[in-house]
Amino acid sequence: MTEDNPNRIENSTNGRNPGISISDIYRMLAPFRQSENWKAIWQLTSTLVLYFCTWYLMIRSVELGYSYLWTLLLAVPAAAFLVRIFIFFHDCAHGSFFSSKKANSFFGYICGVLVFTDFAEWRYNHLRHHVSFANLDERGYGDVWTLTVAEYRKLSKWRRGLYRLYRNPVVLFFLGGLILFLIINRYPDRRAGKKVIVSVMFTNLLILALVFSAAQFIGLWTYFLIQIPVIWMAGAAGIWLFYVQHQFSNGYWARGEDWDRWKASMEGCSFYRMPAILRWCSGNIGYHHIHHLNPLIPNYNLKRCYDSVPVVQIERPVTLLESLSCPHLKLWDEEKRKMVFFP
Repeated sequence: MTEDNPNRIENSTNGRNPGISISDIYRMLAPFRQSENWKAIWQLTSTLVLYFCTWYLMIRSVELGYSYLWTLLLAVPAAAFLVRIFIFFHDCAHGSFFSSKKANSFFGYICGVLVFTDFAEWRYNHLRHHVSFANLDERGYGDVWTLTVAEYRKLSKWRRGLYRLYRNPVVLFFLGGLILFLIINRYPDRRAGKKVIVSVMFTNLLILALVFSAAQFIGLWTYFLIQIPVIWMAGAAGIWLFYVQHQFSNGYWARGEDWDRWKASMEGCSFYRMPAILRWCSGNIGYHHIHHLNPLIPNYNLKRCYDSVPVVQIERPVTLLESLSCPHLKLWDEEKRKMVFFP
């Protein structure tokens, strides 16, 4: 920020357009906030059809006695479709997917049952994540447990071991999805209040009804043979995406009054460059820096926004190859101002 105008940006992350005010940037982004119901309906309908058709093929592969490997192979696209459904759920939580608040809530709950996540509680935590991300003094809402080097050194051996276990890639990615979506999401965050607690219980009942109905039509064992690998793969992919978007080498974290939304969005959130097919599966969430600059931009407008507004274009995005090193980063070094390995 410049001293004469605290709302003026000195340099963008890509070195372009110095001196543009934050209000100017928000005006540039404003046209892309417009929700388009026909796009939302097409995205939701086409993805649900693909998802349930894949489920049908998996059901038949089990019922006809084919090798379970075929079911697992089919679980891969099913999981990809479920990740995409989660992005619709995410947009509904921001009120950006549909232009109607009621439509966002209704379809948010429907998608929430499919992704084993209560809409009201997740919205509560996620919206707080948006006002506290990259702020070292406001951690604890919908984020990955992240400690500074100094905080880690002050921990007892037991707490260090717990943190190391949590940040272990096997636990965080391969087990994390099942633990989060099947167990943790069944319990409400009591900080959210009674309405959210009731909502979680209601969602749990809907999930039980779904499981019971599936058991009646295809058998409980068949349902588990399909649902567990799908939710496991989708959960692992979802956690991976969220991790890479906030846990990368040259990131940004700050404390208290030093926290800056522009820097937090442009430097604390990655632009995760992916091939077109992965962009489709992940609902363009790789443009995460734009999403944090303006969370009211729906997924179907993120790429167009990036291509149209030069000030939000990143010269060095996180590539697929570079993202493979992100799980090795464990702590934020406040002196070096970067993510580092364990000491």
